[in-house]
Amino acid sequence: MAENKLKLTGVHKRFGSKTVLNGINLDVPKGKSVVVIGGSGTGKSVMLKCVLGIIRPDSGSILVDGKDVMRMDTEAREETLRKFGMLFQGGALFDSLPVWENVAFGLIQGKKMKRRAAKEIAVATLAKVGLGAEVAELYPAELSGGMQKRVALARAIATEPEIIFFDEPTTGLDPIMADVINDLIVERVQDLGATTLTITHDMASARKIADYIAMIYKGEIIWYGPKEDVDHSGNDYVDQFIHGRAEGPIQMEVLKP
Repeated sequence: MAENKLKLTGVHKRFGSKTVLNGINLDVPKGKSVVVIGGSGTGKSVMLKCVLGIIRPDSGSILVDGKDVMRMDTEAREETLRKFGMLFQGGALFDSLPVWENVAFGLIQGKKMKRRAAKEIAVATLAKVGLGAEVAELYPAELSGGMQKRVALARAIATEPEIIFFDEPTTGLDPIMADVINDLIVERVQDLGATTLTITHDMASARKIADYIAMIYKGEIIWYGPKEDVDHSGNDYVDQFIHGRAEGPIQMEVLKP
C-alpha cells in the first residue's frame, strides 16, 4: 500500500453525553480514493469536520503528510488546509454570486488571484465538468440540481488540491445524473492525481469511485478493505448495509404506532 496522505488514529469526539467518534482509525493512501460508508448519525460528517479543523477532537491524532494538524499553529494549519478541496453535501453554492465566482472562490479568496485570471480558470474548469461558458454568468438558482452539483465539483477542483473531500456527492440526484457525477469525479480526480476521501450511503457511488471502502458504525471503523472485497467482507454489519436490509445487527430506531 502507498504511503498515507491522511491518517486518523484514535480520534474521539463527544458532544455532552453523546459519543460521536469512538476512536476512529483510518488510513487514506496517497493518490487513492477511500470511501467511508455508513448510515445517518454514525459520525461520518463529524469525522470530516475534525480533519478540516471545524471541530476539535477530544483526543487522537490527525496526520496530513505525516504532520499532526491538531498540534499545528494557526499559520501552519491554514497552509495545510490549502491542500484541500471540498464538495459539500448540498452543493453549498453562494446564491448571491454568479457561477464563475463560486468556482473561483478559492482562487480569489485563498490564493489572492486577480479576478480576470480566476475567471479564466473558472470557465476552463466548468468545461471539465461539461458546462459551457454561458453557464458562468448564471446564478445557482437558475441551475438544475445536477448542474449545481457539477458547479460544486468544479469549485472543489479549481485550486488543483492535493486532497479532495466529497460529502454525499450524489445526494438528491436521480440515478442517471448520480452516475454522471460519479464518472466526472473519477475522471477529474485522475487528472489531478489527487487523494480523495468520500462519505456516502450510496453503494453505487462507492463501488464506482472507491479504491478502498471503510464502514463506520457507532463512531468506529468496523471494516476496511479493497472495494472488491466488500461483497465478501465476512462482516454482518457491512453485509446488511450494502444490501439495504431492514433485518440484521443494525437496528434502526423507528417508533411504531
